[in-house]
Amino acid sequence: MRYFDFTLSPSDGAIHPVDQVILNATGVEREALMHVNALGDGTGVLLYELHGSPVGVVEELAEHPEVIDLDLLDAEEHPEVVDPETLNDDEDTFHLYLHVRPGEPAGSLMSLAQKYALMIDTPLEFSGRGSLRVTVVGTHEMLRKALDELPDDVRINVEQVGQYSPENGHALAALTDRQLEVFQAAVELGYYEIPRRATHEDIADRLDCAPSTVDEHLRKAESQVLSSLVGN
Repeated sequence: MRYFDFTLSPSDGAIHPVDQVILNATGVEREALMHVNALGDGTGVLLYELHGSPVGVVEELAEHPEVIDLDLLDAEEHPEVVDPETLNDDEDTFHLYLHVRPGEPAGSLMSLAQKYALMIDTPLEFSGRGSLRVTVVGTHEMLRKALDELPDDVRINVEQVGQYSPENGHALAALTDRQLEVFQAAVELGYYEIPRRATHEDIADRLDCAPSTVDEHLRKAESQVLSSLVGN
């Protein structure tokens, strides 16, 4: 199985009518979707990580016709129905659970993922106004078929492809076998500890290779891992 990192950009900057409300809300910014799920009845579940004040956006979403239920997970109390009057204006990171009615393009995108058995790896990070960094797991053929049926109002830009490894995560899974071997030896020998407990020569002795080879592989491995961690 392979993982595919790409940027998904809906034409209006939102993946669902309720997402449009959050996008346009004053005093709040979308950080990530921590969980997404399409239910059997066509409705969906979204768990947002947001930054700012929850007061205005929660009040607006509570009255939105596409919202079936919502909950502010970081509230001090969790009433059955969130009362905006009990919220405060503090700006911080908070999480918002939403159960929503079907909406586009989220509905079509989730249907394609289900149709072609693609796994969506969360969290999905918002990058700039209207862009969402998405990682899906599947085969090239599965993804190609899904992309052929992508809605016309959604643009996609593939950023990175690599071998999927649930144990190592994307950053390490993208390394070659030799880069991973050198990188793991460096960690085990204390190359990244402070103060440093190993040199290129120590790693080279462990792997029976030249120090210059260690240097080359470590540079490439570090570049790949850091690029993955900061989202290129």
